[in-house]
Amino acid sequence: MTSGTVPLTGIAAGPAGRRRSVFVRSLRQRRTRIGIGLTAFVVLIAVFGPLIAPHSSTDIVSAPIQGPSGAYPLGTDYLGRDVLSRVLSGGRTVVWMSFAAATLGVALGAALGMLAGYSRSWLDDGIMRTLDVVLAFPQVVLVLLFVAMLGTKEWLIVVLIAVSWTPQVARVVRGVTTEVVYREYVEAAEAMRLPARRILRQEILPNVVTPLAVEYGLRLTWSIALVAAVSFLGFGIQPPNPDWGLMISENRSGLGITPLPVIVPAAMIAIFALGTNFWSEGVARTIARTDR
Repeated sequence: MTSGTVPLTGIAAGPAGRRRSVFVRSLRQRRTRIGIGLTAFVVLIAVFGPLIAPHSSTDIVSAPIQGPSGAYPLGTDYLGRDVLSRVLSGGRTVVWMSFAAATLGVALGAALGMLAGYSRSWLDDGIMRTLDVVLAFPQVVLVLLFVAMLGTKEWLIVVLIAVSWTPQVARVVRGVTTEVVYREYVEAAEAMRLPARRILRQEILPNVVTPLAVEYGLRLTWSIALVAAVSFLGFGIQPPNPDWGLMISENRSGLGITPLPVIVPAAMIAIFALGTNFWSEGVARTIARTDR
């Protein structure tokens, strides 16, 4: 082992140990545990719900807009389909699209933010000014604009939501990176003429993972709301496919007769968003106490 690799290895262990400490201590908070539990509940419903649904989500099983009964615990929707079956089958799109959009958005924002902060050159201004243009568009307007032109494709909605989150994440990561680049271990790595991609991956990335975890929770929460809103407006999942946001839109005209076809999917979306918000806030509070 060469003498130059020892300090870099020792330094890399510091941020990793600190991250473990932050996440372990965040689990001691009640709100973090509640948030993880609520999120896990919705994810389990989304994954296994279609397997236990009593009916096909597209079958017309009774008269429209019927109240709860022994055969149909949540009643029927505006076409006479079983609401329980559609609720159990309608969570997969919201869950996977929200997680995918948040993951992609955070990954893009982290990559661009680290590159901008580390470059310390015209590239920094170029990246951040370009992202400012994206930031100028409201998220819903940006998504609806391109969906209206290119069609209601699930992957397109995911990409558009991810792009809309990229500027916010990049700003946070750039701020952390501009502080880290002047630390001794980064300067030592540069003195050893290590490739920039290795410095970004091994020396800078470990220091931005903790704030990225908070950003991920926030972006996931807002992705849930945005995915549901797009479906509610008719630009997301298309009938007759089950989707919680679409169910709210389809059944709102019968809200005064039987509210469950609207209230139950809305509650599932709210529980999912509340759960992700709780655990992300728990991590954020732990980080705030650690950094004091």
